[in-house]
Amino acid sequence: MSFAFKSIVILFLMVFISGCINPQAVNQYTDNRGSYLVKRSDTLYSIAWRYGLDYRELAQWNQIAVDATIYPGQRLILIRPSSSELPTQSNQPREQSSQSFEDSADTAGNSQQSASVSAFQGNDPRSWLWPTEGRLISTFSAKQLDRRGIDIGGKLGQPVVAVADGKVVYSGNGLAGYGNLIIIKHSDTYLSAYAYGQQRLVEEGTTVEAGKVIAKMGNLKTSTARLHFQIRKNGKPVDPLRFLPER
Repeated sequence: MSFAFKSIVILFLMVFISGCINPQAVNQYTDNRGSYLVKRSDTLYSIAWRYGLDYRELAQWNQIAVDATIYPGQRLILIRPSSSELPTQSNQPREQSSQSFEDSADTAGNSQQSASVSAFQGNDPRSWLWPTEGRLISTFSAKQLDRRGIDIGGKLGQPVVAVADGKVVYSGNGLAGYGNLIIIKHSDTYLSAYAYGQQRLVEEGTTVEAGKVIAKMGNLKTSTARLHFQIRKNGKPVDPLRFLPER
């Protein structure tokens, strides 16, 4: 099987399993060799999230650091390349000081954030908090694309909190189907995501403690307010109820 054909097949599978993706947006920013054209507000984490990838592998395939700056118009590959097809130096970011094009934190700020993130490495998911109050109205299913997390019903505008200490690696509304979305990195292994928000209250690069209010609950897709909450382990969705305390 040729690399080009294999690339097409793998890209199709990634789009199929990712769920909640606008096909028009996928066609606009991807090509038939399994690459992605970075657009404004993208981060390495949001791109990895969109395609169900481990952000560390995505960085490795493109020969960039996980905290590298990425720029609109930069092309990233989405599949593991052969050794002869690794990105050239021209694909490297101009500097590696921040997470996204819009993040302009200075060197001192980055050093402080790096130190904070290193403290999260031992974060134990068994001690995580619930992200909001309310009734569980939808559970996780690995077989259904629109149930890669859980939905918690509540009141419009009620607080949504970080489930554990971490760093905000995405805060935006650029991922189709998620509305206002916040992604928090808790360790090299675990990420959590909070979608359908009415309002985002934290910016990318912010370090947060467990219980900090990060968003207000919204009502995307439905007439009733709800939070869509996901946990990803090494880039793959896992059942949040395995990690949240019983209540």
